[in-house]
This record gives sequence, structure tokens and C-alpha cells, in this order.
Amino acid sequence: MIARGLESTIRQSLQSFPVVGLIGARQAGKTTLAKAIAGGPGGEAVYLDLERPSDLAKLSEGELYLEQHAGSLVILDEIQRKPELFPLLRALVDAASRNGRFLVLGSASPDLLRQSSETLAGRIIYHELTPFTLGETANVDGDFHVLWWRGGYPRSFLAGGDEQSCLWREAFIQTHVERDVPNLGIRIEPARLRLFWQMLAHCHAQPWNASKVAASLGLSVPTIQRYLDVLQDTFMVRRLQPYHPNLKKRLVKSPKVYVRDSGLLHALLHIRDHATLLGHPSAGASWEGWLIEQVLAIVPRDWEASFYQTSGGAEVDLLLHRPGGAAPLAVEMKHTLAPRPTRGLRSALADLDNPAAFIVYPGTEFYPLDENIRALPAQQLHRLFE
Repeated sequence: MIARGLESTIRQSLQSFPVVGLIGARQAGKTTLAKAIAGGPGGEAVYLDLERPSDLAKLSEGELYLEQHAGSLVILDEIQRKPELFPLLRALVDAASRNGRFLVLGSASPDLLRQSSETLAGRIIYHELTPFTLGETANVDGDFHVLWWRGGYPRSFLAGGDEQSCLWREAFIQTHVERDVPNLGIRIEPARLRLFWQMLAHCHAQPWNASKVAASLGLSVPTIQRYLDVLQDTFMVRRLQPYHPNLKKRLVKSPKVYVRDSGLLHALLHIRDHATLLGHPSAGASWEGWLIEQVLAIVPRDWEASFYQTSGGAEVDLLLHRPGGAAPLAVEMKHTLAPRPTRGLRSALADLDNPAAFIVYPGTEFYPLDENIRALPAQQLHRLFE
């Protein structure tokens, strides 16, 4: 098993909260991580998969069953399949307050956070498990290009070969639109959702233009926005919001849209191998989106992220905002071994009062490029927060 960076955080949260939520895309490794936590020190644990009829039957009298295991950690997998459990969990927690009672796993139901916020406010903390990150796979495969090319889903990254990895990703996309989304109670024609997803792949790392996409697919703008919401709610897509400082500049006001997993992006673009990726027109955008996901997977919980772009060409791929009003960190992504600050980056930094900036690249040396700009190897992203 590849050790997950979130494991220690989950264990600490179980010591501080009666209910801990572990959410994220299907097949990202939530169940494997939960079972690892259940098998570790700290007492007995009970695991229930709410997609299994036999486990659902155990909860037909949920209060009686869960009270029998009041001294154990109870893991409820795919909790969105039985949202009526949330009020019961609240009642059990309030009746006998003890931290570490429940670990609930969810694959991104739109109702999941809403249900818990209504019934478990102050009793639960949520953590998102992403697919594998650079830090987690460094000891498995030193060539980070494998993670970039295949993406971070465990079965794709650990596949026996590129062909098997491609087949798994294609099957995942098909299963997501045909089964996973309908299982969340969302009614969208699978073929239309897949076509929209492919369109998003071609818009990857670009400002979102709903009208243009709607016209291309022959759908209404509200329908397109709903499709985007569905893919965002299921952790397939990220909307990165623009930064709007009080400047007299014409700023881009639309969010940028990214397919979150680079392997799925490449599957949607029909890129079949790493060599093809390097020569593909979307290679730079793919590198940008992949690194943004790697950074956001390790950014401190109380930081916020955005991008900066003006109509005049000033641009920063990622701005990381520290709490307390401190100057942001500017992060630019370049897939070249000789990174150089562009005119657009320098202009953006001047607009933002010259914050510390980093250009992340696929090399190995950390070195200054200018007074406040440094070249940062992709495998040293932790240095952003030193």
C-alpha cells in the first residue's frame, strides 16, 4: 500500500471530532485508507459498505445496531446512499459524546455536505482525499512524468502498462456517466454528459465561456451550467476563481476550468502515450492543471487559491492567499528545463506589488531567476510553504 499523506490528519481529527468525513472521487482510495485506519492502533472498528445489500440490512434498525458498537469506530462507506442516517448519527453523538465515533466516506453527493451541515454542524470535519500526489508516489516511481501522464487514480497509476492504464481510465469515464452520476439521483443523458466532458477537456485551463460551449453542443446555458456543477460536485472538474484586487485594470472575471485528474484529461483528449502528450498542443495546459492540483493537495487548509489575468496579457497561473491579509504567493507553471519570467508574469507581479513568485518546472535545481522570482522543481513543491 502507498502511504497516503492524509492518514495522519484523519487520525488526528478522529481524536478531536465525534464524526469525520472523508470525501472524494470514486476510486481515489478512500476505502483503502479507511481500512488502513481501522486496522491500526486505537481499538476496534466496524466497516459497513452501504452499496452492499447485506450491510444495508444491518442498518434496517440503525439505532439498535450502532448502539451495539458504541465503543468502536464505525466506518460508513458511500454514506450518500443513505442520507437519512445523518440525523441518527447526530442523536447518537449528542447522547454519548465521544470523539472518533464515526468515519463517513462519500463519493460527492450534492446532498452530502448539505445534509451534514443541517444535522451535524459542530460535530463533523471534512477532508478530501485526492488521487495520488507527487509526495505520495516519489518512492514508488521516481519519474514524476508517469504520474502526470497516467494521473493519480491508483488503478491507473499502478497499472501494468500504459495500455492497461488507458483502458482503465476509459472505463472509469464510461462508468462515471452511466452509473455513478445516476446513483447520486442526477438525471442526465450519459452520452450528452460525456460529450460535454470531452468539450471541457478542450477548454482545459481556459476561462469558462458557457455561451460558447452551449452553442457548440446545441444546449442552453443553464443546462451547460448544470452539467458543469455535476462534474464539479463529483470532483471531476475544478473551477478556479479569478482574483479581483482593487486595481484599475480590465480583469478576466470568468473562472478557469480544469479537468482535475491529468490522466482523465489525456483519455478525454485521446492521447494514448507519453510521447504523444509531449508533442500535443494541450501539453502546456495539461502541465499547468496537473501542477495546480498537486499544489492544492498540500496547501494549508486555511489558505485560498485564485488566478490573476488581465485583458492586457498580465497573468499568474495560481495565487495562494495566506490568512491575515499577508501578500499572496504567485506560482507559474512552465514545462521547460530553462524557465524564464514572461512579460505577462512580470506585469502581473508589478500589479500585485511584487509578491514572492515561483516558476515550477520539470528540472531538479532550485535557484533565483530575479530578485523575487525563483525556479522551483516540480518535486520540491513543499518549498512553497517554507
